[in-house]
Amino acid sequence: MCYVVNNRPLSHHLNVKMSKLTTSSSELDLDRPNIEDYLPSDSIQQPHTKLRLRDLLDISPTLTEAAGAIVDDSFTRCFKSNPPEPWNWNIYLFPLWCLGVVVRYGILFPLRVLVLTLGWIIFLSCYIPVHVLLKGHDKLRKRLERVLVELICSFFVASWTGVVKYHGPRPCARPKQVFVANHTSMIDFIVLEQMTAFAVIMQKHPGWVGLLQSTILESVGCIWFNRSEAKDREIVARKLREHVEGTDNNPLLIFPEGTCVNNHYTVMFKKGAFELGATVCPIAIKYNKIFVDAFWNSRKQSFTTHLLQLMTSWAVVCDVWYLEPQNMKPGETAIEFAERVRGIISARAGLKMVPWDGYLKYSRPSPKHRESKQQSFAESVLRRLEEK
Repeated sequence: MCYVVNNRPLSHHLNVKMSKLTTSSSELDLDRPNIEDYLPSDSIQQPHTKLRLRDLLDISPTLTEAAGAIVDDSFTRCFKSNPPEPWNWNIYLFPLWCLGVVVRYGILFPLRVLVLTLGWIIFLSCYIPVHVLLKGHDKLRKRLERVLVELICSFFVASWTGVVKYHGPRPCARPKQVFVANHTSMIDFIVLEQMTAFAVIMQKHPGWVGLLQSTILESVGCIWFNRSEAKDREIVARKLREHVEGTDNNPLLIFPEGTCVNNHYTVMFKKGAFELGATVCPIAIKYNKIFVDAFWNSRKQSFTTHLLQLMTSWAVVCDVWYLEPQNMKPGETAIEFAERVRGIISARAGLKMVPWDGYLKYSRPSPKHRESKQQSFAESVLRRLEEK
């Protein structure tokens, strides 16, 4: 049996369509993860019975695959904010909620702005003279700048009414040592920096954050990179090794996830921090969402908006655990070492490990992959037609 359309077999029309599905000429980025490796590659389900017209029109296998990807989307959920359950929509709690809004925005927020402004005045009035007048005394200048950076970070935490509980011994500067932590927001750096002046590796940001990166934070040895520049990879790797080998440098802090995750999950750690031949000191950070969700969704809000959200909440509550240092075991690869450290951090902070590369949030399936899926579907239809 053969289906005919416009005096030609239907298989002819499908072959013509398939011949147009040529490979894409889009360029391949070798420095970023291949998102197609994480997408389903199973071919369309094959029928177990002979072809009938309703079989041709039945697209349930394709719909099943699409629905399954939507329902069980374990990737997107890592980067979604989870709004709290509404509790104030009744006659006796709503007035209390309104009173809370007045207190938070009318009293606490102005006081917090005042605290942060006072902090900046004190910081700049001390930092500028130290940075300019002590250029010939590098050791003293670096020590004072380190103290001042810790001070301004303390003012930032105070502007959120931060309640931070630190567990474990305070980090200290030692050669051949690197600290790694899970990443929820840029405030992770501030929370850790108020205790110890870390040198951090961080994405270069625009605006006032970028200005602070290129001026004040340069004084503690921070390393910046641009994710869109492939050549930055080699430069950063060289700077990391030089920093770790140094004896007078500040402790190096790395967020190996490479992106902000919503503090419910941990995505795969990049192996770069685990290839330095240094002792790795894990740090676990867990935020209590009773007052505010500290997750920063950089795609939906700027860091300034994120800070305002924190400053208009009741408080930012979190726990920080400095965990036991880890070394690479004999025969262990850098990837296995990274996964072992990720497991230690996840277990301590109560986070779920997922097998995703965080950089995939910056990627999209290529046209070549879409064309491959279309061609696979067309070939499946052809096989069903040729059975008869």
